[in-house]
Amino acid sequence: MAFRKAVKGTLIGGGAVATAFGLSQFFEYRKNQARLAYVEAQGELKVPFKDALPTREEQLSTLRNTEEFDVLVVGGGATGSGCALDAVTRNLKTALVERSDFSSGTSSRSTKLIHGGVRYLQKAIMKLDYEQYMMVKEALHERANLLNIAPHLSAPLPIMLPVYKWWQLPYYWAGIKMYDLVAGSQCLKSSYILSKSKALELFPMLKKDKLVGAIVYYDGQHNDARMNLAITLTAARHGAAIANYTEVVHLLKKPDPKTGQEKVCGAHCRDIITGQEFDIRAKCVINATGPFTDSLRKMDSQKTANICQPSAGVHIVIPGYYSPDNMGLLDPATSDGRVIFFLPWEKMTIAGTTDTPTEVTAHPIPLEDDINFILSEVRNYLSPDVEVRRGDVLAAWSGIRPLVTDPNSKDTQSICRNHIVNISDSGLVTIAGGKWTTYRSMAEETLDAAIKAHNLSAGPSRTVGLMLDGGKDWTPTLYIRLVQDYGLENEVAQHLAATYGGRSFEVAKMAQVTGKRWPIVGKRLVSEFPYIESEVQYAIKEYACTAIDVIARRTRLGFLNVQAADEALPRIVEIMGKELQWTEQKKNEELEAAKKFLHLEMGYKARSEQLSKATEISLTAQEIARYKKRFYKFDKESKGFITTVDVQQVLEKLSIHIDENALHEILNEVDLNKNGQVELDEFLQLMCAVQRGQISDSRLAILMKTAEEGLDLRGPVSVDRSGGGV
Repeated sequence: MAFRKAVKGTLIGGGAVATAFGLSQFFEYRKNQARLAYVEAQGELKVPFKDALPTREEQLSTLRNTEEFDVLVVGGGATGSGCALDAVTRNLKTALVERSDFSSGTSSRSTKLIHGGVRYLQKAIMKLDYEQYMMVKEALHERANLLNIAPHLSAPLPIMLPVYKWWQLPYYWAGIKMYDLVAGSQCLKSSYILSKSKALELFPMLKKDKLVGAIVYYDGQHNDARMNLAITLTAARHGAAIANYTEVVHLLKKPDPKTGQEKVCGAHCRDIITGQEFDIRAKCVINATGPFTDSLRKMDSQKTANICQPSAGVHIVIPGYYSPDNMGLLDPATSDGRVIFFLPWEKMTIAGTTDTPTEVTAHPIPLEDDINFILSEVRNYLSPDVEVRRGDVLAAWSGIRPLVTDPNSKDTQSICRNHIVNISDSGLVTIAGGKWTTYRSMAEETLDAAIKAHNLSAGPSRTVGLMLDGGKDWTPTLYIRLVQDYGLENEVAQHLAATYGGRSFEVAKMAQVTGKRWPIVGKRLVSEFPYIESEVQYAIKEYACTAIDVIARRTRLGFLNVQAADEALPRIVEIMGKELQWTEQKKNEELEAAKKFLHLEMGYKARSEQLSKATEISLTAQEIARYKKRFYKFDKESKGFITTVDVQQVLEKLSIHIDENALHEILNEVDLNKNGQVELDEFLQLMCAVQRGQISDSRLAILMKTAEEGLDLRGPVSVDRSGGGV
């Protein structure tokens, strides 16, 4: 019965959607042909800053001294940057300001997918909802465009949908095939069905019990923060005046000469770094501030009702061995009805997301309940042979999705499923809602509305097919030239090519000589990641102003492994301090701010919490005796605690040398009360947490166990993280 209902619903809904699909495909084709004809007629766009970008100081000077811009965009996320790029390529004099760093908010905290939305299509079919269908269709068109204009930052990714009931196989297959059909000629690759054995061959970590088979479909994946930055830098190269760490203090207004009504004519801004304040005048101001949409709307009018209903989405990163290198997983129906993605990303595995109402904040914190929910759902789909441990969480973050209600709708409480463009009585243009994938079409719609409302002189959008920064000169084999021409490691060269595209040669030229036979250049910031020191120098050219900018958005180290990021911070601060002429006090402030960011926003806090929660030591008497014996091999004087000196003395007897600073870091990971020593109780708590899976691969635990067992005969003990865990 369930099978017949599912198939019947699919066929009826599918027929209706297919009819709508045919008509929409025809109109879309005509629209694209007209647009492409216009672009071809206009020829190549002029790029004033094709080689070197203006410095941040030069950008601020332009913002201060320009008499009037056509468009001022507030917000440097994907949508705001997209608006700036759309405006400047229509030959509008364009400015953009961002209160924090470009992509510092939701745009850097996504699931890293460029997708149309399989679940939205399911709703469109089952509910015969044309709006949902068109939203998916638009997103699939934008998916194809984004993969084309930034090939170095994005790529198709196969995603497996495991099936555990026979009746679900035709049901899901029909839905996924409809997804391919709606994409039309822009379908990345055709979806297909796998047998149980083939599914397990491609995804060996999958739970075998009751598995019927699987369906594989394709969506896109990208490096979201770098993609956002590429959009921003492309706008800057085309002549947009942009500045991060520049906040809007209040909006400027003047009376309309015809009606006498107050109209927005710019913004009074503050450079957060220097404290300097100045006015930016503009014919049109666009509010693209994501979760902070209502803050700027209330600057316009205090009586304005809130339209943003923020929702927190938490993601976690776990070691790469949890998933295949080139296959993702979709859980279409979690225990509470949400969708969970389980995806390979940057040689790690990313899992998420949750969907929880939250307050708007610039510093969202991942909650332990959300982390455990994701881990629980992951366990449901992985083989019992794979122990999913809390301690394997290398990083965790929360992003705020700016869901909105339509202010023009009679039912102001209903959530808008797409995005809204609203123009206030004073002329403030607001773009809110939507999704990462459709940033470009949202920007186009916003500029169309702004041009009409403010009588700006501009042609149609020219961003379809416009290559983003680094994309034009990228090829799949570009990294080989980096290895051959500069003597970079293969892994580092691949990383640079996939991050900077054609601009990777600029980073390679700045790389320092290692002094080794190989690699010739390219000193790594940390041993297990391909990020090199010259990227920090190049990050400043990309408007990085703080150490957080480097670990979170110019590189993705903070999102991949917070312990590795914490280890790299001193060197990053040292390099930035030299380039930006920071005082010792400024260096210390940057170091502390970055550590606080990792501790609160990237999940580092969770590690110490996992240890502190283990205050009740649930070890057997035999286990306690064994661990005490290990502890007292280091605490020779039976003080009840060990210090770096104690550990150093034991290691010297074993002919093992570890840098004093590294040894201090190792003990500090376990030193809960931060008194410079590890007490016996703290050590027992550590071993208890290790046994529970709350902590994995503790460097101190491994070091002490290795020393006890006399493994020094096999060579020096490696204390590098083999999985880390926060």
